[in-house]
Amino acid sequence: MTLEGPMPVVVVGGLHADARRATVERLLREVPGSVALHHDLSAGSTGTVCRSVRDATGDTSWGETPLVNDCACCALREDLVPELERLADGGLTRLAIVELWDSVEPRGMAEVIAAHGDGAFRLTNVVTAVDPTLILPCLANGDDLADAGLAAAATDQRTIGDTFARQLEYAPVLAVADNPATGLDDLALLRQLHPTASQIPVESGQLGTTVVGGFDVNAAAAAQHPACARLPQESDEAGVSTLVWQRRRPFHAGRLYAALEDLCCAAARSRGRFWLADRPDNLLAWDAAGGALYVENTGPWMAALPDAAWEMMPAERRAAAALDWHPEHGDRCQHLVFTSPDLDRAGLASLLDSCLLTDDELVCGPEALPRPTGFDQLLDPVA
Repeated sequence: MTLEGPMPVVVVGGLHADARRATVERLLREVPGSVALHHDLSAGSTGTVCRSVRDATGDTSWGETPLVNDCACCALREDLVPELERLADGGLTRLAIVELWDSVEPRGMAEVIAAHGDGAFRLTNVVTAVDPTLILPCLANGDDLADAGLAAAATDQRTIGDTFARQLEYAPVLAVADNPATGLDDLALLRQLHPTASQIPVESGQLGTTVVGGFDVNAAAAAQHPACARLPQESDEAGVSTLVWQRRRPFHAGRLYAALEDLCCAAARSRGRFWLADRPDNLLAWDAAGGALYVENTGPWMAALPDAAWEMMPAERRAAAALDWHPEHGDRCQHLVFTSPDLDRAGLASLLDSCLLTDDELVCGPEALPRPTGFDQLLDPVA
């Protein structure tokens, strides 16, 4: 019997390979007529990517696709859509499960699938599979993916910690593996890192109904943008804490740069947006895991834009700015969130406060501040 309507597609990813495989196998058992596609990028150094297709009984087909631009992820994107179209044209697949390889991040693949459905298939959800006992070791791991044999391209400079953080925080559904060694602190860390996610035990029998709920790639992208990200709230549970630090005073770039190493090592995960006195128009993103910090200029604060430009900004961005508007500074603010076991909340807040401009420096204005600082090298790459 041919099925009606676009074929549902769910993306399942995560560095925790055993948990991911268990999630996929559970879905194959729960949803009759489901098929899993997996591109193994581990052989990318040989110039090919291996593709397998399987159902609940085992492998049904496999093949190879060549690298594209020396990038295994590029090859995956080029091969994935035709495979989904083939399954959709067959009319017998009730659910296509795209099992991502270890270090592939779900956002890129989700956006590719959503952009190419054309009525034949539709993205219905994104799931990251996690083993709670491995969350802290992954977040704290600053090793390069390349050193661990997990790089998706020769130019891949990501680390294990930051890759896992993005996998975890993008997905609205977390499939949680049953591990007898899981402690209350592991579960508390998971809840605080992604409090808005639906956490579904892999063996609960609920995954099949959850993954066809629907997924909006634009809303998911907005939720990751530093200007309107859904950051965690204050929390303290089972020895795990989340500190939300918010101020309406700019950072002294020199003092903040000098404190970066201590701030990066203070928590397993930190993220948010910040404001430097000598760059008052730039909304800067803060993203740290595994002891490594990434800072990025994500464009202007809304307060730095002329009124006519507001209508050209996404609705989520306008709404976030309006909700957090200050009569003097507009949407300029410090909003950083730190999550970790054994977090020194008082010490961390004190260190951050010491990096802000003093009253005297505020009176003198940014012109009186020394330049350059290390942020010039981080934010202004040499052409």
